[in-house]
Amino acid sequence: MAQQSKPRERFSPPAVGGISLLVVFAVLCLTVFALLALTTVQADNRLADASAKAVTDYYAADCRAQEILARLRNGERPEGVEHEYSDGMIYRYIVPISDTQELQVSVVIEPDGSYRVLSWQAAPSAEWESDDSLDLWDGIDF
Repeated sequence: MAQQSKPRERFSPPAVGGISLLVVFAVLCLTVFALLALTTVQADNRLADASAKAVTDYYAADCRAQEILARLRNGERPEGVEHEYSDGMIYRYIVPISDTQELQVSVVIEPDGSYRVLSWQAAPSAEWESDDSLDLWDGIDF
């Protein structure tokens, strides 16, 4: 008896068709968009935290400035308050908000205890200095 030979089975790799490539591309795009969304959320969270801290710091300084004004109206002059006389007693004082900002206040207090606010504003606490360190091309030399 002769043995019959079986036909050999050939191994063929799975075909990577256009739909498979499209699915891989779509998953890759969705992953990139998810990472971009996560980065944006983290940046927005840091910005919201910084904004909340700035508002909290401003209102804490505003509260302190109101306390100083109340003491001035009661006839006290707290330390650090400058004064001069011109159509009533003018008081000027500064309350720090942060490392870079301060609340500058000027009020006139009349002898009867009434007052008028001349200025109540947040301002930078340091002088602005220009930065001329960049060496810019003037268009002449190459």
